[in-house]
Amino acid sequence: MAKILQIESATSVCSVAVSVDGKTVALKEEVGQNLHASRLTIFIEEVVKMAGLALSDLDAIAVSKGPGSYTGLRIGVSTAKGLCYALDCPLIAIETLEMMAAGFLIQNPDYEGLVCPMIDARRMEVYTTIFDRNLNTLESTTAKIIDEQSFADFLHQQKITFIGDGSAKCKEAITHTNAAFSEGNFNSASYMSLLAEKAFKNGSFENVAYFEPFYLKDFVVTQPKKAKA
Repeated sequence: MAKILQIESATSVCSVAVSVDGKTVALKEEVGQNLHASRLTIFIEEVVKMAGLALSDLDAIAVSKGPGSYTGLRIGVSTAKGLCYALDCPLIAIETLEMMAAGFLIQNPDYEGLVCPMIDARRMEVYTTIFDRNLNTLESTTAKIIDEQSFADFLHQQKITFIGDGSAKCKEAITHTNAAFSEGNFNSASYMSLLAEKAFKNGSFENVAYFEPFYLKDFVVTQPKKAKA
């Protein structure tokens, strides 16, 4: 029975869960800006205690690997790697968009269409891909600028439900009758449980020393404009 600590920090959601044998047994999460640095380690201590475990009882650490917020991912992955070193346990990386799609399908077990998770980037850009109901990837993960033609080929064939914090701003652009939008938090560490358990059983572990988050785009530091004299 694998006992796995799960960390999600790719968006404004700071979420930590513990799963046992693929089932979530403890969860702590909060939504807000710049929470990860101050909340993450506290949440880890709380969920492990809630699960009736000690850190030394954990069999693996799972982390949401991105794409998403550069700062959030860096904090989450650094924390996960530190725990793996300290506890001498393996690291499991879960793609953030897959975790989101899994969460939607858990909430909607009878759904028959496609799922398009979206993470807000900037302006009309999102990090996104498309999954079928079996979590097969139908399109490569990309940073996509959304307009009225986005996903047209898929929408002509079947229903797509758009989810995630990037989907709300796309409602006015994507108006096809087969387009649906689902609100709610799908960036929850609880939705890693089945994916992490499967990875654990398959031995799909990362090299802790060399693993890096999937940022998708390079982080660009912008300099503030100088005030005119």
